[in-house]
Amino acid sequence: MNTIDAIRSYVIEEFLPGTDPQEIPADMDLLNSGIIDSLGLLKMIAWIETTFAVTVGDEDLDPENFRSLDSMDRFIRTSTLNRTAV
Repeated sequence: MNTIDAIRSYVIEEFLPGTDPQEIPADMDLLNSGIIDSLGLLKMIAWIETTFAVTVGDEDLDPENFRSLDSMDRFIRTSTLNRTAV
């Protein structure tokens, strides 16, 4: 399972039970659509940290990093690359 599919599965499990995965395109704005609210965003960040072994620092708490499946995937890939580059 790739990163976007893993994120999509989590979003469905936590926020949209019973939803067909194809109903959530990778570029869908999960924040503006109301699928993920502020509490949901905290849950999402905790899940990302645990699942992908990345640290979300204060400087990373930009909503743009968590707005869509694509943006979360990009954030995770960038965080992983930065961690291995150090």
